[in-house]
Amino acid sequence: MIRFFDGENWEISPAGGLTGEAYMASSGENKLFIKRNSSPFLAVLSAEGIVPKLLWTRRMDNGDVLTAQKWMNGRVLTPKEMSSEQVAGLLKKIHTSEPLLSMLRRLGKKPVTTAEILNRLAEQAKGRTETRALRQAINFLKDTAELAEYPKKMVCHSDINHNNWLLGHEEKNLYLVDWDQAVIADPAMDLAMLLYWYVEEDQWEDWLGLYGLEFNRSLQLRLIWHMVAMTLRFMFWHQEHAEMKKIILFEKDLLWLNDYAAEILH
Repeated sequence: MIRFFDGENWEISPAGGLTGEAYMASSGENKLFIKRNSSPFLAVLSAEGIVPKLLWTRRMDNGDVLTAQKWMNGRVLTPKEMSSEQVAGLLKKIHTSEPLLSMLRRLGKKPVTTAEILNRLAEQAKGRTETRALRQAINFLKDTAELAEYPKKMVCHSDINHNNWLLGHEEKNLYLVDWDQAVIADPAMDLAMLLYWYVEEDQWEDWLGLYGLEFNRSLQLRLIWHMVAMTLRFMFWHQEHAEMKKIILFEKDLLWLNDYAAEILH
């Protein structure tokens, strides 16, 4: 048991997540979501209504900083729900939020360019078995990096998985959580991930309309560029963790994306 308040004992249990820094604290009927050493960015996300409300921040005797958020009785979105207008609206709010951008800048984050993404992926590709699909993908990223560069960088979540979207119990409040990989980049980074994973290709234009964008040739190139980059990023990660089934799926994705990229360039 841990004592957060005088006279009130809280039982702590792991709340999942890759970092092992998230916990559920419960005392009677009360529940809190506790995170250890989370970024000051959390306070701005809470103020903007993008994550469940931040209740308090405490520095412990050992130097750790704990944050407590309201425990949300809700559920994660299903893959089908990711194409909803509500998701498009929250993502647009995130991508146009000046307070979020200002805070990430204060935390020392620098805008990420296509050239930097390309260089990182090209480095990661070294020493791996060079398949035709991998070579074709890297060449596409190289040939079009300058064309796909977008000057207006905003805050991107960079892991738009449906498990990171939480819907409140009454299905009114939608939140996007797990901001550890947040970057300042082209919003197309997030849009590409969401469209490729959750929206049928023939519905891309309609979904982008919900978000507030016209699906023109320039946007199409930015989206496919980030789709290819994202696929390589995840493929390399699964290779490093020897997850063969996932590797095969991402290699299959890469073949389709390479064909799509070749089409839009001609």
